[in-house]
Amino acid sequence: MPATNPKIGFVSLGCPKALVDSERILTQLQAEGYEIVPRHDRANAVIVNTCGFIDAAVQESLDAIGEALHENGKVIVTGCLGKRDALIREAYPDVLAITGPQDYASVMGAVHAALPKPHDPFVDLVPKRRSGGADSEGVGIKLTPKHYAYLKISEGCNHHCTFCIIPSMRGKLVSRPIDQVLVEAEKLVRSGVKELLVISQDTSAYGVDTKYAEREWRGNLYQTRMLDLCRGLGELGVWVRLHYVYPYPHVDAVIPLMAEGKVLPYLDIPFQHASPRILKLMKRPAHAEKTLERIHAWRKVCPDLTIRSTFIVGFPGETDAEFEELLDFLREAQLDRVGAFTYSPVGGAKANDLPDPVPEELKEDRLERFMEVQAEISAANLQRKIGRSMRVLVDAVDADGAIARSSADAPEIDGVVRVTNGQSLKPGTFVEVVVEAAGEHDLQARLV
Repeated sequence: MPATNPKIGFVSLGCPKALVDSERILTQLQAEGYEIVPRHDRANAVIVNTCGFIDAAVQESLDAIGEALHENGKVIVTGCLGKRDALIREAYPDVLAITGPQDYASVMGAVHAALPKPHDPFVDLVPKRRSGGADSEGVGIKLTPKHYAYLKISEGCNHHCTFCIIPSMRGKLVSRPIDQVLVEAEKLVRSGVKELLVISQDTSAYGVDTKYAEREWRGNLYQTRMLDLCRGLGELGVWVRLHYVYPYPHVDAVIPLMAEGKVLPYLDIPFQHASPRILKLMKRPAHAEKTLERIHAWRKVCPDLTIRSTFIVGFPGETDAEFEELLDFLREAQLDRVGAFTYSPVGGAKANDLPDPVPEELKEDRLERFMEVQAEISAANLQRKIGRSMRVLVDAVDADGAIARSSADAPEIDGVVRVTNGQSLKPGTFVEVVVEAAGEHDLQARLV
């Protein structure tokens, strides 16, 4: 690439959905001839893709903007925090432009205004591609390792959970046509991806907004809905992992596909709590009354099913009895992977106005107790895997062996399988191992 081409620095913050936005922006920048550089002081401008989900994420985003301004001076802000432009302008009035999430055209417009698009007499003769993505032109730039990729199937969310402001940032549900998603998945697999991680704000609601419109892929008709998406992805011969799945009744139909090996036996379901009253205060779209019954039914169909979830402790009004109800739910559900955080007021969230806030010290005490209970459950579940053979995907290799993941482990958020004699392995390969030891979250294994 010519040295005279404008150079862009880039910061990507937040969840995997934001990471996909960053990949699309970077792909478009590269397609137009901009050079991406790792240091702010070597760039002609910096793009900061922000997160605004909780106060800590807001502060991290503001800090990143401030650092980029200090080191470079020319900063374009995008992402979820961009919906709160007044907050950003108050802190940093000198930013060049502010756009919201998945607004690729506005980001590129701001880049063009600050740094005119490089002129290439050959490329400029080619008809312009659609801005902001690799949907029509290969897979584009990936920010994940070569062997796995996030596959975003929709934007936005139709729910109005009282602790969340994501709908006000990313809007209502907008599902991508299923043929586009499946074509993108095919291209990712052809490029070497071995694991597809399906993401959205609400994977179970995929296609609701399109009335489950039917599209053709590989000569067959598929409806734009989660079940048909899983059927299609299951034809690609790679790991398919489902994230952000709400436990609606139609999720039951996907479990047999997991038992058949079409998609991984893994469900990421944000239960958030177990008390019916707290769930009602949260305005969650699903309730706890039959959740345990359905979990048991799923495991009868697919005994190897791994369930990951997240919970909030210390939600406004949560009583000691309701917290104990949550702990009882954990013990009964025997979830494999669990994350939890204390309730944190987020600017604009309706839950901030609820009465009887839980004191911070009590929140932290409940979180500690919650994680102690879950650690015992996790350790016991992993102990039962000792002596078992399993297929793992290698993520990295070092002098101590290989770091891999089983079907029960999503990258970065779950545990790992340390393969002690895996020094000769290569990242992105599948291998068979035998589990030799287990901790609270990770396994130790050796090659078969």
